[in-house]
Amino acid sequence: MAETSSSSFPTDFPTIDPTTFDLIVLGTGLPESLLAAAAAASGKSVLHLDANTFYGSHFSSLPLPSLPSFFNAPPLPPDPSPPPSAPSPSSSYAAIDLHSHRLYSEIEITGSSPEPSKDFLLDLAGPRVLYCADEAVDLMLRSGASHHIEFKSVEASLIYWEGRLCSVPDSRQAIFRDRTLGLAEKREMMKFLKLVQQHIGSGDGEGAAAAAAEAAVGISAEDLEIPFAEFLKKQRLPPKIKSIILYAIALANYDQDNAESCKKLITTKEGIESLALYNSSVGRFPNAVSAFIYPMYGHGELPQAFCRCAAVKGALYVLRMPVVSLLIDKESGQYKGVRLASHQDIFSHHLVMEPSFQVPSSVAHSNIVCEGLNASNLTGYVARGVCITSGPIQQGSSNILVVFPPKSLHSEQLTTVRALQLSSNVAVCPSGLFVVYLSTPCDDVILGKEYVCAAMNALFIVQNSDISKGGISTNDEGTGETRPTLLWSSVHVQERTQASFSAVFSCPMPDENLDYRKILESTKQLFTNMYPQEEFFPRHSASENAEDESGLSE
Repeated sequence: MAETSSSSFPTDFPTIDPTTFDLIVLGTGLPESLLAAAAAASGKSVLHLDANTFYGSHFSSLPLPSLPSFFNAPPLPPDPSPPPSAPSPSSSYAAIDLHSHRLYSEIEITGSSPEPSKDFLLDLAGPRVLYCADEAVDLMLRSGASHHIEFKSVEASLIYWEGRLCSVPDSRQAIFRDRTLGLAEKREMMKFLKLVQQHIGSGDGEGAAAAAAEAAVGISAEDLEIPFAEFLKKQRLPPKIKSIILYAIALANYDQDNAESCKKLITTKEGIESLALYNSSVGRFPNAVSAFIYPMYGHGELPQAFCRCAAVKGALYVLRMPVVSLLIDKESGQYKGVRLASHQDIFSHHLVMEPSFQVPSSVAHSNIVCEGLNASNLTGYVARGVCITSGPIQQGSSNILVVFPPKSLHSEQLTTVRALQLSSNVAVCPSGLFVVYLSTPCDDVILGKEYVCAAMNALFIVQNSDISKGGISTNDEGTGETRPTLLWSSVHVQERTQASFSAVFSCPMPDENLDYRKILESTKQLFTNMYPQEEFFPRHSASENAEDESGLSE
């Protein structure tokens, strides 16, 4: 992989040879890196470029001193330096200037950076974990990316219920051990889990036999299509158990009891699929004590792992190489290639861009390549918080997930807020300190930030008055709990964009979800649109990497 170490762009750019590729990829975020690795594994020639000095783009893990500058970095204009004196090798195409769009706003940073600040590695896309049985994990095994990354277990999940943190039981043994559940609640939850397990088991058959088995366990085809919250109500589950299932296990993002205003109602079928994934994740790896795992050194290791896989298969990598223009055939209006900041023209059959790139709306081209690039791919926002604390949220804990269901912080809260605490045992912070990520989806950025700040107030001793004003105030009176002190925090809003499937493909931003399922789904669709005859990471390599599974979480 070609890489230079200076923080500024070089004055002498390297010359890229050859000048024609099957695929050019701009940006090294996770979707872009997956596409590059999958294309290279299918025998395609790939050129992977990034204007940054590091891998990962919007999915990277950055040292603490670099985080504010990344959020506040101005959009990159086209390169202003004069073109070379040599004539263009062809006059059959025109160049359309590319601009980058700023995707972060409402940035508020408080507190002093703990030292040594460079010992922190902070995720841009946090909070985020992987299910042990997630397809993303299977892709790492199948592609060989698992050779380049290690994981640690997320020890437990907690739910914020009636002002207290309660454990999320994920097995029959955990239900019996749980002291926060009453006997009636335990019985109802056990009964429901048995029903779900029977339903999952009945799905192993085919055709009429599977349908008969499904009917026998009481989950009808009609029930599978109704809202999951309605199905849980039919099962007469207590409110606390219902919230645990909806928001801590099925990971719903929006208030499922408010069908009229809910942006995404989960059906029973979708809920059961999430429970099945959760159930199959518990116990998959010997060192994973829960359903979730987290990558050592942060989520920025994931795109780097797939970039290494692509490089092994022949992909060419050049960092600190901005792209300033798209090249468009003058007659057909079709995409031809890109112009680099070095003023070298590189050609390819397909182009994949990271989501910050934009073609100026003033460009009046009625051609295929501009369709979808000028249109907004914005689908909403995610309010995110990054916190450094003096101690753990729960005494004795290292890596834990905390879920704040809708209305748990205040009556107007319509979305789930999630918090992921990480310790030094995943190598993202110094010993004795903790990193906590928070996020919630939002359409109103002010409300989104208020929800995040309210969760921060519930979890930490917040000394900064601005954060305290951002949400409801909480205290520990009568709970016997000791909250850690918030030492440093960053709260910001990130645009949420979807993939674009025009002649030039655009990848999605990190979404509001805790896992990568939706991002992986759109990435696979991008690959299929480019190469409909190719498999997304051929399955024949699975057996070659099967030995990695036993040690994936070590």
